[in-house]
Amino acid sequence: FTYAKRHLFEPTYTQSIHLNANRSFALVKHLYPSLRAHNKRVTPTVVVSPSPFSTPKQQLFAATTSYDETNKKSFRKQLQNAFKFNNKTLQNEEVEGEKKSFSKRKMAMKMLSKAAIAFSILLLTTSTFAPSATAAKKTAAVAETATAAAEHLHVGQKVANYFRSFGLPDVAILAIISAMPVIELRGAVPVGLWMGLPITTVLPACVMGNMVPIVPLLFLLKNEGLEKLMKPILDRAEKKSSSLGVGTLDKQWASLAAFVGIPLPGTGAWTGAMGAFLLGMPTGLALSSIFAGVVSAGCIMSAITLAGKKGGIAALAILALFTGKEFLSSKEEKQDFLEADPYWDQSAVPVNVYKNKAPFVGKVVSTKRIVGPQATGETCHIVIDHEGNFPYWEGQSWGVMPPGTREKDGKPHAVRLYSIASSRYGDDMTGKTGSLCVRRATYWCPELKADDPAKKGICSNFLCDTQPGAEVMMTGPAGKVMLMPEEDPSTDYIMVATGTGIAPYRGFIRRLFTENTPAGNAYKGQAWLFLGVANSDALLYDDEWQIVKENYPDNFRLDYALSREQENKKGGKMYIQDKVEEYADEVFDKLSNGAHIYFCGLKGMMPGIQDMLKGVAESKGLDYDEWLKGLKKSKQWHVEVY
Repeated sequence: FTYAKRHLFEPTYTQSIHLNANRSFALVKHLYPSLRAHNKRVTPTVVVSPSPFSTPKQQLFAATTSYDETNKKSFRKQLQNAFKFNNKTLQNEEVEGEKKSFSKRKMAMKMLSKAAIAFSILLLTTSTFAPSATAAKKTAAVAETATAAAEHLHVGQKVANYFRSFGLPDVAILAIISAMPVIELRGAVPVGLWMGLPITTVLPACVMGNMVPIVPLLFLLKNEGLEKLMKPILDRAEKKSSSLGVGTLDKQWASLAAFVGIPLPGTGAWTGAMGAFLLGMPTGLALSSIFAGVVSAGCIMSAITLAGKKGGIAALAILALFTGKEFLSSKEEKQDFLEADPYWDQSAVPVNVYKNKAPFVGKVVSTKRIVGPQATGETCHIVIDHEGNFPYWEGQSWGVMPPGTREKDGKPHAVRLYSIASSRYGDDMTGKTGSLCVRRATYWCPELKADDPAKKGICSNFLCDTQPGAEVMMTGPAGKVMLMPEEDPSTDYIMVATGTGIAPYRGFIRRLFTENTPAGNAYKGQAWLFLGVANSDALLYDDEWQIVKENYPDNFRLDYALSREQENKKGGKMYIQDKVEEYADEVFDKLSNGAHIYFCGLKGMMPGIQDMLKGVAESKGLDYDEWLKGLKKSKQWHVEVY
């Protein structure tokens, strides 16, 4: 109602309702019947002036109505009644909208980008049409009334007048306004022209002003205390900028520049900076992208202000030309340049290419916490750049050598093995990066009643604390036990994990369902993932699993065991073996038909799982030891625990 009131009854230059897409849809859906009924009675007319600043006179947008005071009150009442629909209904609309938005990541990125461009053009076009003759007369009449009464100033102009009272130069005031969140450059450019400054002065001042707070913001966000303080704002920024993390670094750069550059509600340099931080983009890369976006936004706003509809569309088309090369291409890239010949041939799997005495030095691209606030501990997703010089296959591990030496003997720290949490093509699908899923190891001291830093995990804390650009000494790749047998595309995979044991399965699932690989294109079997964690906040990569489940319901199954939120059939906590036991008949049937079963996680998971399997086998009249021996002989049994 506040936004409706602002747009229908008060002059303002703002023409966009600041609501997300799902909420806007729900709002319009519920307001429309009331608006239509009201229109039949009083026929309201909303008049918008021609494009702003199109004459020598420094005009403002004038959004006014021809209502008298009585009709205003009546219409306000209608809007209030319409807006008071059940809030749960609105929330349901949002959830449904979010569920329906799931699709493959690459397709989602393409559609999002194209939609942003199309919507921007539509917005510019519809908001700058010249009014009819009747509307022009009404505009003139209303303008006379408004001029006679008082000039209505929007927030940017009010702020400018406030700073003018201190005797500050107009250029300095413009830079200050540009630096402020909410207003930023897009609101400052019209203010600068309203102040009588030439565009050659306005644009540079607004660009520099908008960028000034972004540099310290990117560094300040690395402070843990400030990050916690800004958590509500960061959560909102993460939702708005979630699509920016898709694809290569070049695509991230282009999409962030477009996100900042297209002047839509919820975008801008401040939101872009927080999104870049949350995605773990390198600071230099993020700054250059945001700067390009700010310059683009300045050009678009200047074009709209000076040339109206045609200028805005032309500027927007130029932005689309520069960014579209990276993320608007309709051609889908294939991930086939790291394949064996044939793709399922495992004779040339790389093993121990780099050893302790001559480790490979990779560089961290990003480090991001991937669990919620109520998770039991902190788990991070770490992307490492190996420049294509450290090939590996799904299911293998990297060895990490933490810096420093051991206190007891001064020797270098031992190598720690971590399962690789990406396909051989990496998260950016270039074949030049790999990812790790690492839980920070801490020790709670009952005497100190706090974590004892002297007993924390050396390597896990090193990795979780890394910043973009940090060097990591690595060995490997290690292991063949967790590889997927891809020769038969109808093979079923049963994947059982606790915690960060999910890592190798992420590589499996991305290869089979997310990336355009020969193995994925040929796959006809079913991949069944069981994941055990403490609670919902501790779930790992759930957003990715839900997308795959939505797109491949016949080929991908997902089951969670949440020990602190679910109960097993005996009324106790739901552990991973309890969840697998619920489907024991299906699991045994699949194994008897050639399925492969994988176990990855803490070694403490295996006794409970083996006891459960033994009990089920005996209930079916099977000799467990012989049954297990048969699975191992046929290489259907894969275990990697730590």
